Amino acid sequence: MSRGGFPGGFGGMNMNQLMKQAKKMQEDMEKSQANLASQIFESTAGGGAVYVKVNGAKEVQEIKIKKEIVDPEDVEMLQDIILTCVNDALKKVDTATSQEFGKYNIPGL
Repeated sequence: MSRGGFPGGFGGMNMNQLMKQAKKMQEDMEKSQANLASQIFESTAGGGAVYVKVNGAKEVQEIKIKKEIVDPEDVEMLQDIILTCVNDALKKVDTATSQEFGKYNIPGL
């Protein structure tokens, strides 16, 4: 006879065990999030003419542009290269986030 709730508990676990596991998972996820936020992701574009550094919280930390790529007659090219570089760095953050949080196997994450 069970003590209320679902017969047999949750896969043989009682509610107390389930709550402990949920709390541990939350703590682990918070550590993972803090770890990701502290990581640095870098990208270059335009043959190394543009360099971007972002952290795991998707905050741009640094942008470097080589002088020789700056052409007042072709600002659009420089904008495109910067955009490509920033987006690539952010994709690296997304990939690392997916890998880190994929291990928790929670639907919707």
